[in-house]
Amino acid sequence: MRTIRVETSGATILLTEAPEPKVRDRQTGEIAKDTNSGEALMTIGVVYIEDGESSLIKVTVPEGGISEGLALGAPVSLPGLVARPWESVFNGQQRHGIAYRAAAVTPAAFPAATGAAA
Repeated sequence: MRTIRVETSGATILLTEAPEPKVRDRQTGEIAKDTNSGEALMTIGVVYIEDGESSLIKVTVPEGGISEGLALGAPVSLPGLVARPWESVFNGQQRHGIAYRAAAVTPAAFPAATGAAA
């Protein structure tokens, strides 16, 4: 399936859920691994705010891409963020969505207010 690069330069991204291991198999507790590097994968929750609209999304990040100093509610940067549409059939039900993945998650600064008077 095709991946789509997500342009984040005009967005504010806030961390809403701390990094947790991504579980591949809920019955066994097996942790998901990157197919190329074998590195463990983590998931984070963020709110993505752009043009007055916001979305809560989960993003998969390799364990080595999780930076120190992340704080809930603080702005973060997601270098290499891509979206990948997916679909599957589970118990006869068609399901679909968008999976997000980034190369890393790092602390960022709040963007400067535009047009604000001092």
